[in-house]
Amino acid sequence: MNAAAATAATPCNGARWLTRALEAEGVETLFGYPGGTIMPFYDALVDSKLRHILVRHEQGAALAANGYARASGKVGVCVATSGPGASNLVTGIADAMLDSVPMVCLTGQVATPLMGTDAFQELDVFGLTLPIVKHSFIARHVDDLPRIVNEAFRIAREGRPGPVLIDLPKDVQMADASHLPAPVSATVERPAAPEEAALAEALAAIAGAEKPVIYGGGGIALADAVDAFRQFVDATQIPTVLTLRGLGALPGNHPHYLGMLGMHGTRAANMAVQESDLLIVVGARFDDRATGKLAEFAPFARVIHLDADAYEISKLRTADIAIPGDVATGLRALSAARSTCEDWRKRCYQHREKFGFRYDAPGTDIYAPGLLKRLSEVAPADAIIACDVGQHQMWVAQHCKFNHPRNHLTSGALGTMGFGLPAAMGAQFACPDRTVVLVSGDGSFMMNVQELATIARCKLPVKIVLLDNSALGMVRQWQELFFAERYSEIDLSDNPDFAALAQVFGIPARRIDQRNQVEDALAELLAQPGPAMLHVAIDIKANVWPLVPPNHANSTMLDANPAKQTQEPTTHAIPA
Repeated sequence: MNAAAATAATPCNGARWLTRALEAEGVETLFGYPGGTIMPFYDALVDSKLRHILVRHEQGAALAANGYARASGKVGVCVATSGPGASNLVTGIADAMLDSVPMVCLTGQVATPLMGTDAFQELDVFGLTLPIVKHSFIARHVDDLPRIVNEAFRIAREGRPGPVLIDLPKDVQMADASHLPAPVSATVERPAAPEEAALAEALAAIAGAEKPVIYGGGGIALADAVDAFRQFVDATQIPTVLTLRGLGALPGNHPHYLGMLGMHGTRAANMAVQESDLLIVVGARFDDRATGKLAEFAPFARVIHLDADAYEISKLRTADIAIPGDVATGLRALSAARSTCEDWRKRCYQHREKFGFRYDAPGTDIYAPGLLKRLSEVAPADAIIACDVGQHQMWVAQHCKFNHPRNHLTSGALGTMGFGLPAAMGAQFACPDRTVVLVSGDGSFMMNVQELATIARCKLPVKIVLLDNSALGMVRQWQELFFAERYSEIDLSDNPDFAALAQVFGIPARRIDQRNQVEDALAELLAQPGPAMLHVAIDIKANVWPLVPPNHANSTMLDANPAKQTQEPTTHAIPA
């Protein structure tokens, strides 16, 4: 009997119907790790068109699906068995929830007669994940599957995206599903158009503002409004700042772009926001890392707030003009505004030039901001850069330029160490013809280092730049600045030889520690046809500047001259 005939002769159970439903939803790749209660689904995968990627830890599966979704805009899918398999997904699910990433997470569960009996590997994953998903489902009968799967993908995509969990008891997966209807893709409704009255009020406010600033966030890409946002900025010529998750909404060299705002933002961006008389907020949520002390954030500004999620508007800062609904439609309407603030523009752009980043640090050691700036220049324009969490994450945000928000994969709200390697892996599966670079730190990298095995097995051409300062750098920096240099549990001087470690997995690797090695090393890294690692040793004393201290206004920033990187920083209030 040939394979097609064997497939046709196989009875359709719940698991096989589920694989067909995933195919109908446009799923091509999913990430997971098998186990007892999810085994019927894995049996059904053998006859499906789905490409399953076997990771080496369930957290890697969730974060890979997360990276896949961020890079592609599609729904990421991850799979795990019950008990510890499901609980290992939790961090990746939470990360997706807090950064509004569309995911569907499938978990095995003990058979329905055993639920509630403390059976082997039974865990209430429905209750466990309830605070960190848009919705959770338990399929208690095979007849529930069509409704649940359709609803799960609709909820994951619709409105503000996010993760949805489907818990699948083993007996439901094995039950006869031959009577179920053929799967159909979920229908997703677009957000409503903004109200004309609010748009008219906003147009008048923009026309009357003397010091307007556009403040864009991650909601721009989530709303598929990048083109509309750029048209709005170009039409109004208003100075613009972006959040960490908004980077790429404008190209890094855009003439009206002042840089990232907030705790590690540019001085020009923070100065403009603090002095502004009108903030036009697009897809941003007034996160504390962006605003600093909220009560003193943009103290003179009225606020226009556009967001697809109406609940974000006036949640933290009251909007004078609220514009919920379709962000792209709103921006296109506001592009008719004309701002007559030429003196303000000149002032903002002068500050951008005056307070721009410097790359003339003394010495021969590798200066991380300079290396990352050069990486951004020599990598393809459409390269995707994923990063972990820590000092290197902020350096990437400050010194790399992105031409689209989906080219910058970073764990924003949750700050998940270990995010970068599996997220880069997921992005490479989503975009196989593009260059994917992981920038990681020695602390974060060890948290999901096992996924080097997945990258090697799949021959994924992910390029890894590992910045190694033999410390938990961001924690060390805060202990230096705010805890009287009482260093506690930040020493990673017993790190392995990372280049040798990569080579054990069959991944070419090179170590550098001198500035004159950077150019050739980056060229060599990017020229590798498959995966490769560049292990970069940097000074343990290197800090991220500028820095707004916690519970301070963005008008007060710690700074240090890169030519005196190891000296004590000085506090500078933003000048008038």
